[in-house]
Amino acid sequence: MDLRIGFLLLLVAILGAISALLALPLLQYIMAAALLAFVLFPLHERLEHRTVRVRGTTVTIPPRVSAGIVTVFGILATVVPLLVFTVLLLQTVLSFIDDLGDVDLVETVRTTARELGLEDAVLDSLEDAFNSEIEGFLNRGLEFALQELLRLLDMSFQVGLGLLVLVFLLYYFLVDGRRLVAWIGSVAPIDDEIRQELIDEIDAVTWAVLRSHVLVAIAEGVLGGLGLYLLGVPNVAFWTIVMVVVSFLPAVGIWLIWGPIVGYLFIVGDPVGGILLLVYGITVLSVVDNYLRAVLVDLESGVHPGTVLVGVIGGLYLFGILGLLLGPVLLATFKAVVEVFGDAYDPEEESEQVPPP
Repeated sequence: MDLRIGFLLLLVAILGAISALLALPLLQYIMAAALLAFVLFPLHERLEHRTVRVRGTTVTIPPRVSAGIVTVFGILATVVPLLVFTVLLLQTVLSFIDDLGDVDLVETVRTTARELGLEDAVLDSLEDAFNSEIEGFLNRGLEFALQELLRLLDMSFQVGLGLLVLVFLLYYFLVDGRRLVAWIGSVAPIDDEIRQELIDEIDAVTWAVLRSHVLVAIAEGVLGGLGLYLLGVPNVAFWTIVMVVVSFLPAVGIWLIWGPIVGYLFIVGDPVGGILLLVYGITVLSVVDNYLRAVLVDLESGVHPGTVLVGVIGGLYLFGILGLLLGPVLLATFKAVVEVFGDAYDPEEESEQVPPP
């Protein structure tokens, strides 16, 4: 190998490693921006170069203005549901605290202890010991809360920087996305036909995964919320949103919420409601999860549900909440790349093309 080529390869490897180290702390935000840009790009294409009339003058929307509008829309479409979920979460927590406040725990324990035959002197000593333990627990809890608050402030600063990067990258992915794809294609050592096939396959499988999992999650969450509403379970809106999120986990996701709620109904003395909810979950939600997911995921994207499960859980570990979508999309993309590579570089076809000696 030529010494100059070797030096260039070494330089590329060193600079590539440094670039990877720089991007690694922001990897989840970079991937999220790319995925959001992919989803919003059709809207950007429709909006750019469109003509509008402003005060009697025909104006063409430039690409940068279109990208800015779509970026703001994407931010609002993400932030508003998060704010609604936060409000519902606070309402649920406050309602739970109010319910606990209505229960006189000490008096209930005293009554139960008297029924068991314990004397008042023993109860007083136990109450003093209990109060001492509670005081120590509260002190430790306060120290822990202060430590977590400091950690949360530090993490909030890091998350804020990451979100800032996400917004800027989303805008520039929309503006310069075509040029970025063209540049990657120009430096990639593959034929034009294979490159275009790879782009088309990645585009198709990514849209298939996104459509199928979002539709299944929304369907399961809404149907689950409807069942809770019909049986009078409190905080239906909050649990519906939670079920939409956990429904990205195939087979087991919806039952992470459904199972405890069924148990709650049995505990509070509503066995009929618990049985009805269990039957509803088995007959309706399981059918939606198994058959609708199979139809949309297997037939449209060709990705096995087991692969989806690994992608979701692994994505949660690697990217946090963003991994719910990033994990399955990345595995589906890897599958598409392998299939295109296998079709393009079939060793049997190459061996047939080699002339005999």
